[in-house]
Amino acid sequence: MAERNDVGLVSSSLRAGHPDFLDLPWPLPLEAWEGACDRLEALPQGLARHPVVFVSYEGVVYALKQLPPGVAEREYAQLRQLEELRVPCVTPVGHALVRNAQGETSVLITRYLDHALPYHSLFMRTSLTRYRAHLLGAMALLLVQLHLAGAFWGDCSLNNTLFRRDAGRLTAYLVDAETAEVHKTISEGMRRHDLDIMEETVGGGLLDLAATGALPAGFPTREIGATIRQQYEALWDTVTAEQLIPFGESYRIRERVRRLNELGFSVDQIELQPARDGEMLRLRALVTDRHFHRNMLHSMTGLDPEEMQARAMLNEIQQIKASLSSQLRRSVPLSVAAHRWLNEVYAPVVERMRVLVDAGADPAELYCQVLEHKWYLSERASHDVGHLAATSDFLLRARERPSLTGTTPLPDDDGGRAG
Repeated sequence: MAERNDVGLVSSSLRAGHPDFLDLPWPLPLEAWEGACDRLEALPQGLARHPVVFVSYEGVVYALKQLPPGVAEREYAQLRQLEELRVPCVTPVGHALVRNAQGETSVLITRYLDHALPYHSLFMRTSLTRYRAHLLGAMALLLVQLHLAGAFWGDCSLNNTLFRRDAGRLTAYLVDAETAEVHKTISEGMRRHDLDIMEETVGGGLLDLAATGALPAGFPTREIGATIRQQYEALWDTVTAEQLIPFGESYRIRERVRRLNELGFSVDQIELQPARDGEMLRLRALVTDRHFHRNMLHSMTGLDPEEMQARAMLNEIQQIKASLSSQLRRSVPLSVAAHRWLNEVYAPVVERMRVLVDAGADPAELYCQVLEHKWYLSERASHDVGHLAATSDFLLRARERPSLTGTTPLPDDDGGRAG
């Protein structure tokens, strides 16, 4: 906790492990920091109701949002709750009370979400157009995760969401929790209200894009919100619906758990109750978060990618496990296969792509792109070309089209890493 009584920073509350931010030009409103702060970073952002700036400390970027007094403290508390519930959201760092010539304001401080994209990038950058369809599913999934956690968003919009590439798909992150409420459970009415807000704001955001000419002619702007709602309803039913199963068919319980795990959800509890005069069982699975593959991979390798990235990596580890078990004629623990994969496959590929990582690309997503490229090359060659050959070819193509990896143009010489 820092406290000062003069014009500028009055007080701040910050989590440990982050800067104190005392060297920032607090006597000025955020919109006047340009030219007065050498820590400012120019980064893409969506339309915002409040002034937002980005500052960097030793390579770590933070977002500062200026709000009315007391609002930053409340939003910080909501983000902390969502973080504890493992809902995808920006990391809350702290909040501050500031006094300047305009009066008192509060400032929310969050960590910038690395490798994230605002929604308009998916429409205005031609290299990202293939991700547009995944935006809908990502928005639907984020709302499902919020509601499963008992959270009401109250302001679900494209402007309040950031997207990270996830093994060729997208994962959506909540970046604005001003109106959020966290309860033990969420009512049906609150769920419906959140969906109504989403439909209206998503349609409005796309109409704004259409007005700038960023959307192709005939793009169904008014239908997108309804499509997200349909995908939400289907996923919500899959995750929460009760299932009737006959006595003696316990394998259906394992099938239900496996299906939820495939979607990325961790199952915390299974409830079984007799139904239909005892001839059937009513099955209900209670899920926690959507980090099933991510948790498993992290426990064995220390890596912490997105959920679909982790699933792709675990598939490779399972293949190595099967191959080793066949060679040794005994069952090999998955952790042993994971160790070999990490050191003999993943690490060498990422090291060969160091030039792309240094240019700002996400290592986990790059690796998944190489896997996709390896499959393409192997199909064309009618045999497995291997990770290193696929990596070398991928680097050559990335040099020709750097926008595909989200990096700056590469130099002609990559230091021999692609050889």
